[in-house]
Amino acid sequence: MSDPISSGRDRNEGPRGATRRTFLRGAGVTMSLPWLESVPVWGAATASGSAAASAPKRFAALFMGCGVNPDQWWAKGSGATMELGRCLEPLAPLRSKINVVNGLFNKHATGVGIHPGQTGNILSGAALKKGAELKGGISIDQMLARHQGEDAVQPSMVLGCEQPITGYHETNFSMAYSSHISWQSATSPVPMEVYPSLAFDSLFDNRGGKRNQSILDRVRDEAAGLSRRVSASDRAKLDEYLTSVREVERRVAPMRDEKSTADARAGDRGRPTLTMPRPDNGLPEDVRAHMRLMCDLIALGFQTDKTRIATLLLCRDISGLFYPFLDVRAAHHGASHDDRSTSYERVTQYYVSQLAYLATRLDAMPEGEGTVLDNTCLLFTNSMWSGSKHDASKVPVVLAGGLGGTLQTGRVLDYHDKGDDHRKLCGMYLGIMDRMGVQLDHFGDADARLAGF
Repeated sequence: MSDPISSGRDRNEGPRGATRRTFLRGAGVTMSLPWLESVPVWGAATASGSAAASAPKRFAALFMGCGVNPDQWWAKGSGATMELGRCLEPLAPLRSKINVVNGLFNKHATGVGIHPGQTGNILSGAALKKGAELKGGISIDQMLARHQGEDAVQPSMVLGCEQPITGYHETNFSMAYSSHISWQSATSPVPMEVYPSLAFDSLFDNRGGKRNQSILDRVRDEAAGLSRRVSASDRAKLDEYLTSVREVERRVAPMRDEKSTADARAGDRGRPTLTMPRPDNGLPEDVRAHMRLMCDLIALGFQTDKTRIATLLLCRDISGLFYPFLDVRAAHHGASHDDRSTSYERVTQYYVSQLAYLATRLDAMPEGEGTVLDNTCLLFTNSMWSGSKHDASKVPVVLAGGLGGTLQTGRVLDYHDKGDDHRKLCGMYLGIMDRMGVQLDHFGDADARLAGF
């Protein structure tokens, strides 16, 4: 019988040949596996006795457009006794693993007019160019992806829950700046995947004529062989992982059919699918299901080390998403113009709950001496503080995870009164990149690390 574990030994080796990654393979599918201590990958010693590679560090950015409810976005204290405003209450169980960072800003997002010029550089800090020619800067996620080389199979996941829009804003900035937060160069956003079925297929290399067949059915024999070889604790971990994949696959399957129907409908109308309104474009009509699925896919990508970098545009700038389940009548952008209302407080809290959901999922995944969250930095941010004032003089920031113990958590950091040179968002990005092994002299508008971070 052949070995049920396939490895990426040719380009993914740790010290002295210790494989960093294992796979299950089937017809037209490749399934990466999570950390299994009884298999010689990350956490185990190699046959020669040398230490295996340490757990990988990961970064993901989650974005919400149009500001937050400023009255209920606050935190006080530290650690397990940290007090949280109502907008941040979903993070209460994770108090000791988060940082609430106040007062940071993007210099090039101020004084340029509202919306696109405040959004397109949220992860780059670059000055944006008006008119037909796009020009900004590479974003932190793509800078990290560029430097990690072959350490991950998929350099990054760039996901969204709302389709991009085209054209120009009244400020003469391209709406591409409102629709994309991940930029691979100064002139090119990274194509964003908004369809959960396509993101799922990419994550598991699911291709060919058997795409509609369960990937677990196709790797069943290899999974059974591996289960017989690993320890009891790893067997439980493997079973939990396969169950999670099955659950995500079950939810994705009908969306694949909806996407195919939408493509056929768009073809009949002679227009691109994404230019049609939801749900005619094949996107899930219930945004709750859409966002949870995208968070689940990032969680699986991180758990298996298929990728270490991700961005998730929960909603774009000038968003048109509706929230009937929150009893909010206006669309997102309109609701943000009454940002001190209880309605927009519920909207803000809902988006923070997506961060809490992803962080909780990662924190439930054992990895080495901690969890996947302990080796990750999740960033939640917005392009502005107040939607009613279009105020980008400061932006809301919450971080979750400790990057392998290199980032102290359980803190409230306040930079309001530090002076503009000492409260740059890109100064924080430099600190994050340092901890992930990417050291730059400058990034965006910052040439110094954020003090006290």
